[in-house]
Amino acid sequence: MAVAQYLSVILTVAAVVIIATATGVSSSSSSSNDTDLAALLAFKAQLSDPLGVLRDGWPANVSFCRWVGVSCGRRRQRVTSLALPGTPLHGQLSPHLANLSFLAVLNLTGAGITGPIPPDLGRLRRLSIQFLDLSINSLSGEIPAQLFDTTPELSHVNFANDTLSGSIPPAIASLPKLDFLNMQINHLSGEIPPAIFNMSGLRMLYMANNNLTGPIPDNNISFNLPMLQVISLSLNNFTGPIPIGLASSKQARIISLSQNLFTGPIPTWLAELPLLTGILFGGNELVGTIPAVLGNLTMLSRLDFSFCKLYGEIPVQLGKLKNLTILELSVNRLSGSFLLFLLIGSVPASFGSNMISLEQFDVGENHLQGDLGFFAALSNCRELQLLSLHTNSFTGRLPDYVGNLSRNLVVFDVDSNRLTGGIPSTISNLSSLSSLILLNNQLSQEIPESVMTMESLERIDIARNNFAGPIPAKIGFLGRLVQLYLYNNEFSGSIPEGIGNLTNLEYISLSQNNLSSGLPTGLFHLDELVHLNLSHNSLTGALPADLGHMKQIDKIDLSDNSLVGSIPDSFGQLTMLTYLNLSHNSFEGSVPYTLRNSISLAALDLSSNNLSGTIPKFLANLTYLTILNLSFNELHGPVPDEGVFRDITMQSLTGNDGLCGAPRLGFSPCPGNSRSTNRYLLKFILPGVALVLGVIAICICQLIRKKVKKQGEGTAPVDGDDIISHRLVSYHEIVRATENFNEGNMLGGGSFGKVFKGRLDDGMVVAIKVLNMQVEQAMRSFDVECQVLRMVRHRNLIRILNVCSNIEFKALLLQYMPNGSLETYLHKEDHPPLGFLKRLDIMLDVSMAMEHLHYHHSEVILHCDLKPSNVLFDEEMTAHVADFGIAKLLLGDDNSLVSASMPGTIGYMAPEYAFMGKASRKSDVFSFGIMMLEVFTGKRPTDPMFAGDMSLRKWVSEAFPALADVADDILLQGEILIQQGVLENNVTSLPCSTTWANEDPLVAVFEVGLMCCSSSPAERLEINDVVVKLKSIRKDYSTCKKVM
Repeated sequence: MAVAQYLSVILTVAAVVIIATATGVSSSSSSSNDTDLAALLAFKAQLSDPLGVLRDGWPANVSFCRWVGVSCGRRRQRVTSLALPGTPLHGQLSPHLANLSFLAVLNLTGAGITGPIPPDLGRLRRLSIQFLDLSINSLSGEIPAQLFDTTPELSHVNFANDTLSGSIPPAIASLPKLDFLNMQINHLSGEIPPAIFNMSGLRMLYMANNNLTGPIPDNNISFNLPMLQVISLSLNNFTGPIPIGLASSKQARIISLSQNLFTGPIPTWLAELPLLTGILFGGNELVGTIPAVLGNLTMLSRLDFSFCKLYGEIPVQLGKLKNLTILELSVNRLSGSFLLFLLIGSVPASFGSNMISLEQFDVGENHLQGDLGFFAALSNCRELQLLSLHTNSFTGRLPDYVGNLSRNLVVFDVDSNRLTGGIPSTISNLSSLSSLILLNNQLSQEIPESVMTMESLERIDIARNNFAGPIPAKIGFLGRLVQLYLYNNEFSGSIPEGIGNLTNLEYISLSQNNLSSGLPTGLFHLDELVHLNLSHNSLTGALPADLGHMKQIDKIDLSDNSLVGSIPDSFGQLTMLTYLNLSHNSFEGSVPYTLRNSISLAALDLSSNNLSGTIPKFLANLTYLTILNLSFNELHGPVPDEGVFRDITMQSLTGNDGLCGAPRLGFSPCPGNSRSTNRYLLKFILPGVALVLGVIAICICQLIRKKVKKQGEGTAPVDGDDIISHRLVSYHEIVRATENFNEGNMLGGGSFGKVFKGRLDDGMVVAIKVLNMQVEQAMRSFDVECQVLRMVRHRNLIRILNVCSNIEFKALLLQYMPNGSLETYLHKEDHPPLGFLKRLDIMLDVSMAMEHLHYHHSEVILHCDLKPSNVLFDEEMTAHVADFGIAKLLLGDDNSLVSASMPGTIGYMAPEYAFMGKASRKSDVFSFGIMMLEVFTGKRPTDPMFAGDMSLRKWVSEAFPALADVADDILLQGEILIQQGVLENNVTSLPCSTTWANEDPLVAVFEVGLMCCSSSPAERLEINDVVVKLKSIRKDYSTCKKVM
């Protein structure tokens, strides 16, 4: 294909030469124009141009000077600018661009460019009088060393948000006119060439989020950047002191050195840079005190010294910073007393009176003490959105004037202090408050009714206090509430029925209180509930019979109450349940047989009840069950010896006098039967029992078959990890987990950030998605992904485990998928071939995940970026749909559309989504259809063969129904290996054919794929219809396999 493209370019150039000669154009002018035309056509030939921008915008009958994105000089008709920012081109840069000898501007930011940077670009002697911008692409490999050898006019270089590796070429420092250099968010390593820090004209220097190391030159001779305005070196591994050479950069606005390994004190010369608006030094090894002279930086708006090792006093002079919007001083070693911000000693009442622009104030994890009298002055901060005083030693009451704080306040966190008294009723004035965090204090009294009017609340955490009285009956008015933590208090009375109205509730813990009476039925109808903990109370009565509404539930703890009755059979419908504790109650009857459907169950505690009967053998078949406690019941009969029972201890079974077997645990052998008794049973009793059981079995089988058809399909084991851990994961723990973001641990990356494999301090292996803080869309994708992943739970959807978020760093902790992505299995040679049935199973898994997103929530969730690289495999090769960074939520009917400002991936986007930005369920179906064709053909939709009017869909459609020529060769190889016994038949086989002469399976599958990716949304299938069709295809093949 590459040869064909090259020949096409040569023929085109030859044609241009012939035409120019025939029309009498001067030979020199014609030759120059021909050279430019040939270079542009060579550039075009390397690109797939999926939206036809170049196809339609570069017509052959129009001068190239009038082509889209092309500009020419006035005197000569020579190309001076090639600017196609944000245009989806997709492909590699042609080295023929170096033949555009008059090119002054090359701007291909966000154009989907892949592959290496052609070294020949260094021949463009006139290049980038304005700028060279290749940012937000997927460029890889090293930056060519010769790229900057002959480009003396270069003033603007932007290679940010690519995947470039290797070192930074020293020749960059020889560019005399360079004023903008951005290479952040790549995989660059080594030291920054020292001469770069001595470029007199450099204004902007961005090198953040790489793997750069070493110290920065630390004297005024080797570091001299007099014109510098912004320097960003965050998220690297720089060492040594803060470079003193920055003292000469009097134009500096922002100095961002956060999350490195800088040592030494905070320099006092920072106060000599009067234009500074941002000092971001958090997450380093800095020591010493905070210089008082920083209070002279009257333009300062962001100050971050968090996660360092600072000590001493915070100077009173910081109170003069009227423009300060963010003050981050958390997690330090500050001590001693000081006048305005006292980390040991009291905070004076005048605090905050001058800082009227303050939006975020975080001094958590220090040693603050004294009362909260400064809240009166803090009320002057009318823009305040976050107030965090957690993990200090504040005492006294929450003052009534807490209600005078900013109406914009979203987070109020005084966790882990020594506060007493009650919650002032005036707190309800904080109408925008989303998180009210008062846990681990000594607060008491009742919750004021006014709190129930705070409609913006999403999280209430007042656990580990001494609150008393009833839980307010009007708590059901808090319709946005997602997390409710009231545990370890002295609440009494019943659980309000209104809790059943909290339809967004995901986490509720009322444990270790004095609650009594029965359980409200509505509580068990909350279909978004993930964690339910009512343990250690005095709750009575029986559990509701119908628990099946809690489809998302992960953990249930009802232990240490006075609950009675039998354990409901409907527990078996909770297929996502991983933890169930019903111990220390008065449940009776047998362990319900339906628990065999709780296939995700990892921990089950039924101890200290009145359960009878035998230990169900199905418990040994629950793959994930590792913790089981059945002690102190009335169970009898043999102890199973498989599964969880292999390692069970006597403590988990003691107190059941009728158990037998399991000699290693010390139980008596199960009694044998005499020969006469056996003969009697065989002759008279067993035939009758067998007849009765046979009739019952037939009835049960019919019922189970219907029930499984409705409820059992689409369920499978998931891991036992918490969706969102209550344990905080700090930036430093993530650094340790990823070995300082070692490139060897990197799983992937893109313009929004990178994904690393990491092992947390507790041993858990996770995937850590580190967001690119310099890209606004990445910030939005972080919020979207958090929102979506906390809403949904399904065996085929990736799960979010935790979040690490601060001013300079945001990361998602996700399930680690050890078997990589579908993309690698389809297109990388070092993976075993996938056979037909395995590919069908993968697409069935993906379709069921999409069905869950589209139809199983009040808000329709659109993925908007479905493609093979976003389908990941766990240990069992079960497919999981991932990457919800640009997902969208829909409200309304099935035909709803939503505008998408962050586009998906070229080749997989539906036409209405690509051209108009309109996403719907049908646009996701289109992506699914394209991916299905790719899975069974092995061809990407952006393959170079799909140029002009030819597309993947058209290629398959033209071959239909004779599809052997378009089927993936590797798929055929997989079937051959299966027949030869190299691969396991039950993993990848095509059961109904031993050769590909019979194309029926392909026809059925490709027909579904083609219907999904029709250009007309109305002609596409609904995803739930896709699920039905794929299940039917698979069922037919399985039946055929049995016959064969």
